[in-house]
Amino acid sequence: MIESQRHSYHLVDPSPWPISGSLGALATTVGGVMYMHPFQGGATLLSLGLIFLLYTMFVWWRDVLRESTLEGHHTKVVQLGPRYGFILFIVSEVMFLFALFWASSHSSLAPTVEIGGIWPPKGIGVLDPREIPFLNTLILPSSGAAVTWAHHAILAGKEKRAVYALVATVSLALVFTGFQGMEYYQAPSTISDSIYGSTFFLATGFHGFHVIIGTLFLIVCGIRQYLGHLTKEHHVGFEAAAWYWHFVDVVRLFPFVSIYWWGGI
Repeated sequence: MIESQRHSYHLVDPSPWPISGSLGALATTVGGVMYMHPFQGGATLLSLGLIFLLYTMFVWWRDVLRESTLEGHHTKVVQLGPRYGFILFIVSEVMFLFALFWASSHSSLAPTVEIGGIWPPKGIGVLDPREIPFLNTLILPSSGAAVTWAHHAILAGKEKRAVYALVATVSLALVFTGFQGMEYYQAPSTISDSIYGSTFFLATGFHGFHVIIGTLFLIVCGIRQYLGHLTKEHHVGFEAAAWYWHFVDVVRLFPFVSIYWWGGI
C-alpha cells in the first residue's frame, strides 16, 4: 500500500473494464436476439460479445487480485464492501430460485383440469426420488462440509490441508454434476412435456447451473490457495465462494422435497 495514504479506504484508479463490460453485455444481448430470430450476423455478434465479456471478466478480476493480494489495498474496512455486496447477491439468488420452486409448488398443489387434475400430470413419467436424486442430495451437503473444513484449515494457517479440502469439495461437486447429467439423460420426460417438465427442468437446471458456477469459483480459490494468496487475515474471495457453496447445497433440499419427492409420489 502507498505509504503516504492516511486512511483505510481504497481509491480505485481509473479503469476501462466497466465500459468494456457494458459493451460486451450489449453485444451479447443484441447478438442473442438477432440469433434467435434469425438475423444474418446474429451468431457472430453473439460470439464476439461473449468473448469480449469473458475477457473483461478475466482482466478485471486479475486487477482486483493484484490490488488486494499484491498491493494490499483491501484493508479490513475495504473488505466490508465485498462482503455486504455478496450477501445481497445471494439474497437475490434466493428470490430467483424461490420463484422457480414456487411455480412447481403452485402447479402441484392445485393441478388444473387441463393436466387431468392430478400431479404429476397423467401420462408423464417421473424419476424415482430414492435413486439418483437422493444420492445427489447427500453428495452436495457433504461437499459443504468439505468446504467448511477448508475454511477452518485456512483460519488455522494449514495451507496444504486447505488445498486437500478444496480438492475434495470440487471432486464431490463434479460427481454431483455428472449424476445430474446422467439423470437428465435417463429422464422419462422432457422440458416440453406439460407444466411438469417445464418446472422440473427449469428449477433443477438452474440449480445445476449454480453448482457449476460455484465449482468454477472453488477451483479458482483452490489455485489461489495453492499459490499462497489466501491467509487467515485475508481470504474474502474464499469466504464468498464458501457462502455461495453453502447457498447451493442448502437450496438442494428444496427441489428434492418439492419436486423430486412430492412430484414422484
